[in-house]
Order: sequence, then C-alpha cells, then structure tokens
Amino acid sequence: MAKNLTAVVAHAALLLAVIIVIGILGSIAAASESAGGEKFTGEIERNVTLRVLENDTAIKQGYLSELISAFNEEYKEYGITAVDANMDQYTDLENDGPYGYGPDVLYQANDRIMRYPEGKHILPLPVEELECYGQISQKGWQAYTQTVEGQSYVFGVPVNVQGPLLYYRKDLLPENWQTEWDDDKNGVPDMIEYWTDLYRYSKQVKNNSGGSKFGYMRSFLEPYFSVGYLYSYGGYTFGNNNTDPSDIGHSAGNAELGGRIIRQLASVMDERCIDDSVTTGAYAAIASGEFFATITTPDVYTMFVDEMKAAGYSDGEISENLVATYIPKLPASGDLEDESQGFIESNMMGGIQGYAISSYTKCPNAALAFVDFATSYDMIKRRNELLGIVPARKDVADEAGGLSVVINGNLEKGNITVMPSIKESAQIWTPLQTLFQDLAKDAFRTGADVKYDSLESIKAALVKVDGQIYDSIFTLQ
Repeated sequence: MAKNLTAVVAHAALLLAVIIVIGILGSIAAASESAGGEKFTGEIERNVTLRVLENDTAIKQGYLSELISAFNEEYKEYGITAVDANMDQYTDLENDGPYGYGPDVLYQANDRIMRYPEGKHILPLPVEELECYGQISQKGWQAYTQTVEGQSYVFGVPVNVQGPLLYYRKDLLPENWQTEWDDDKNGVPDMIEYWTDLYRYSKQVKNNSGGSKFGYMRSFLEPYFSVGYLYSYGGYTFGNNNTDPSDIGHSAGNAELGGRIIRQLASVMDERCIDDSVTTGAYAAIASGEFFATITTPDVYTMFVDEMKAAGYSDGEISENLVATYIPKLPASGDLEDESQGFIESNMMGGIQGYAISSYTKCPNAALAFVDFATSYDMIKRRNELLGIVPARKDVADEAGGLSVVINGNLEKGNITVMPSIKESAQIWTPLQTLFQDLAKDAFRTGADVKYDSLESIKAALVKVDGQIYDSIFTLQ
C-alpha cells in the first residue's frame, strides 16, 4: 500500500475531518503506513504457514481449532496453513521473535501487546481496511494506539472486553433471602448488589460451617482483580489517562480505603487467599458448593460449566443456578461494616484482548487476512457462544445482550479502567501483588504482628509501592 506524498497528506486531512465529526481516533487510519506498516501490500503470500498464538482457554474449549479450520478452508486457494503456535500464552515476543521462535499472529491483552511497539516488535496495522473497523468503539481502538516517533499508530485489533464479574451459585442463597437479604425489595439479593452484605453473608457462611465453606473467595495474588478497590476511592495507576508513567497514583485520593476493603475481605476467607490455590481451585469449589461466589473474567464461564457438569449437574440446573453479574457497589465510607454514607459504583481494572502481528513474520499479508477473518462477525459470534467472551464488536455484543451490553456500557461510562497500554505497565504488578498479599495476610495476624490496623499505615504502604514502581521504571533500569 505504498502511497505518494500527496495521497498521504489528503488521507491525513480526511482523518482530521473524521475526528472532528465523529470523534474516532485519527491514528487509526494512519497506522497503515510507516514503522513497518508498508509491509501490507495487499498481495497475500502463498503456500505459507501461519503460527497463531491464542490463550489457553480458547485452545482448551476448542475455539482455536474451529477458527483455524475455518480460515484454512476459506484461504485454501492460497495454500496458507494456519497452525497453533504451540507456545506459552504469555510468550515474550521481544526475546523470541528476533530468533524466529515467536508467532506470526498473537492474541493477548492490551497491556502485553502494547509493550512491543517501542522496540518495533509488532506491526502498525491498516485497521481501516478490516471488516470489523466500524464496529469497534473509540475506547477499544485507544487501547491499541500508541505514538511512535511523533505519529500515532494502531497496533492491535480488539476482540474481547475484559472486566471482572461476580460469579455465584443462585441455589446456595439462603432460603430467607427475600425477607432478610433484600432490604430495598427490588428482587435482587443484597449480597449480590452490595459488598457490605456479601461481606456479612460470607462471615456468616464461614462461621456456620466452621470454616469448611465460604461466601466470597478470591486470591489477592493477582493485582488485576484488586487494584480496582484503590481506583474506586481515588487511586490510579498512571496519570494523563494511563499514559504518563512519571505520575503514579495508587496512593492518590482516599485509596487507603480500598486497601482497608482488601484487608476486610480477606478476613472472611482463609489463608488460601494469599496464594494462587483459590484461583486455580475456584471452578471446582463453586461447583461443589464450597464457595458461594468468586470474581473472575467473562471468558472463563465455560470452566465453571465444565466443573458443574463433572459434579453431576444437568445443563438446565447449570443455566439456572450459575450466575454471572457485575461487581457489587462499595460503601462510600470505605468500611465494609459501615453503610451510613451510602454506596458508590465499583471501578475495576479491565482489559481489551485482541490480535497483533509480529514484525518478524515472513507473511504479513496472510497474517492480516487471518486477523480480518478472526475478527469477522461470524467468528466473534462463535467465540462468544463457545467461550462466553464480551465482544468488542458492537453488533455482536448487542445481539448477545445481557452482560455483553452491561460491560461495554461500563467501559464507556468509566466504571472499567483499561490497563495501561504502555510498556511501563510491566513494572506495576509485582509491587502491587506484594502489598495486596501483605494486606490480606494481615487479616490473620494477631497482636504485635498486625501491620495495617490504621488507614495511615495503609496509606504509607501505598506511597511506598508508588515509589517502588517509579524506581523500577526510571532508576533501576
């Protein structure tokens, strides 16, 4: 798609008009040029093998094999063979790609994909040529847009909007929930709507079972599912809409209230919440009734279904009793034992998973054809049916309805904060993980061993974490 200078200037002017009229990112069409984008000539390479990296869930549930089979049939006249890259889903393209070990096409979350543009490890994409282009929201494209050498480009194609959901067992609700656990009489159990009630119910379940059963359970090992408590009370990761790594704000506002929420929630669990055993065992524990509720992402719904089938539940029983819903509201007080100040919406971290194309591929046009096919209406619809994802495509999301519409709506309203799409985001996870684990562990400490028995101590810990992240970005590298 090499263009002469006049055409480029005219195209840029047209993009500016589009920005003014409908607010779509000007960088989207510009990504078809420069920094490697000239590799997309429109001439699909023949008789090549495409290595496709997908996530483990898509592989386990059979989606990747369906996608590859359908693509290979569609493009058989070109002799293209797409195959499973057979690599770890978190493969490091920066280190593997130059030596020929990386995939041609990779599917990952925006924070991982957007580590690669600066080193030119992935290609800027001519996304305006893709069939899905007009169906993706501005916020979807923003997650994959980055400025390189003064010019904005798009490096990925959104597929799946990720945001935590509360999964719970409807049949494990107390029999008296309609009279004792529905204060606003809206027909929704209070423990599903408000963290204060889920906390209180979890305490009851743990006490009544002697610690063999639990209400809400979730590991604090993964900051992705916990940093939202800080966001909800004024914290943030990076300044200027997560683009300025010099401004780190996990301790900003009243974020220490979110830290207290973490400590309080841990107290109704057991010490598995400090490690990864809750995460890996949550599907079976929900199926067995050991856990009433947990939080995870939409695309693993089928994992719960598989465990419930293994436990002997019929399809009808599963669809009736396995429920996924949005995150409960938090108390404005920042104290799970104080509802006096009302409630606020939870602002949780989310992400947008999508496809990118390696700069090291020998068949960029075939790879682009694969991305176009994989993000088509039919394949995204199938992905939704098989994996329960929340489609980034508006047409598929609207047709799917339910939580797909809710989560996309929460993304647009700002109740979901998308992970930073800059390489510096890699430095946030370990310091946050260490603190969140320590906050959770504090719920089980006694006497002089207690570390976080005041908001001031939690605030100080958050300030320290921000300093550690800053140092890892600007001092230690």
